Amino acid sequence: MRPARAAASFDSATGMLRALSRFLAGQDIPAIGQAPRALEPALGAMLAGVNRLPPRWAEQLYAFSGVSEAVPPARLDEVDSDRLASWIVDHYPKRRYPVVFIGSSNGALVHLAAALDAPWLPQTLLVPVRRRGVDRDDPRAELEAGRVPAARLLAANPDLVLHHMHDPNQDRLMIAGMSYFRVKWRRLPEAYRRFLRDHLAAGGAVVAVECDLSWPVTRVGPRHVFQFGALGGASVAEYHSGGPRVADLLRRYGARRSSWRPPEPDEQAPEAEWGFEPELLTDLREAAHQHRFSLRRLRFDHPEQLSPVVADLHRTWNERRGLPVDRLLVESFLLLEPHWALRTGSVPFWMAFNTESSHRALRDFLDTRDFEEIRLMLFSHGTESIGLAGIDDWRQLVDRAGRCGELLGVDPRAFPRDFAGLVRAHRELSRVRPCWQLPPPHTLSDVDELVGDGVRLEP
Repeated sequence: MRPARAAASFDSATGMLRALSRFLAGQDIPAIGQAPRALEPALGAMLAGVNRLPPRWAEQLYAFSGVSEAVPPARLDEVDSDRLASWIVDHYPKRRYPVVFIGSSNGALVHLAAALDAPWLPQTLLVPVRRRGVDRDDPRAELEAGRVPAARLLAANPDLVLHHMHDPNQDRLMIAGMSYFRVKWRRLPEAYRRFLRDHLAAGGAVVAVECDLSWPVTRVGPRHVFQFGALGGASVAEYHSGGPRVADLLRRYGARRSSWRPPEPDEQAPEAEWGFEPELLTDLREAAHQHRFSLRRLRFDHPEQLSPVVADLHRTWNERRGLPVDRLLVESFLLLEPHWALRTGSVPFWMAFNTESSHRALRDFLDTRDFEEIRLMLFSHGTESIGLAGIDDWRQLVDRAGRCGELLGVDPRAFPRDFAGLVRAHRELSRVRPCWQLPPPHTLSDVDELVGDGVRLEP
């Protein structure tokens, strides 16, 4: 099976891989890298038409677009982790790099890597698996439906661990017809080893990106766990014990229950999408010794803890270049623009989602910093999910700008079903003026100051 067929294109890891690899090739990322620039106007117009459909129809189209990527369960033994790793490294220009990042997905890390002219090799990928006949609000049935497909995938790939993730809150539309199999490399793939050997500059460094976020899981097998719920708007307690917000969500979506009954969790594990599997460190240390490169560890407890630190670094670097430091670009999930962030002299602040907790993280950042311009992109996931911050909440934050505050490419009437925003955000950002030339790369020594609340850059 072609790796591009196995890995979900709508996932955080693949979206960030596209954004960073295109930046390192001197390109921006129109239509989140899913279509050529020439098709952007037509695609935007088509998606704007979807926005005008009745919500139920728009949701079905959104779900179909995801399910169309899902792998048939009978073909999971054709998924090859070695080919997946080769596909990842083939995204990047073949030249020498001073630094290579390996590990957790993180939007702020994409901006840090771009500033250092450094690639990032993800530890985690999403393999969507086609599935029918399971009520999305029945996590016990979902676990059982995943046993045989999981065994097939893991038997063919002994270097992977599987986190079968099921989130009927934020991923409600997508999981109607598929299962989320998030796989993590526990061993360093041979393609990653070759990339380090052939493309890490002499005296270069590898940085393990380690998000220590964990989640309660149910152990299914030696390399297989089931994770119910995920980082986002609902709490662990709400997923497992219910509550008024869960009952309201299920009522609004016509479910025949008022809470979920997930299997009992029996351990903590790295969170499926964002968490780092520490077993990989054994191979990284061995490779560092064998190939004589230095190994550093970038550690943080939550995906968004890196965002204010990286934003402040860019603010400092802009000041040293003589650029304004009062232009803020707020990004969301896989809506990332490292090229235009640097070209427009914008300070990048990344949010994992559009939830109340992400809103709070941005609000806390703005409480102690002033910006004349604030532009904010919102990733529409199609669902009125628990903990979603409303459009008026986001307007209140952009209104803090001294001169210009705007929701970039957002149709407030359509959010969170604003699918055209995936295209419009790039187009509107690329029109921001003035623009500057891309700066020369920074070095890892320039970010030794990269410390903050819960963020550690360790030897």
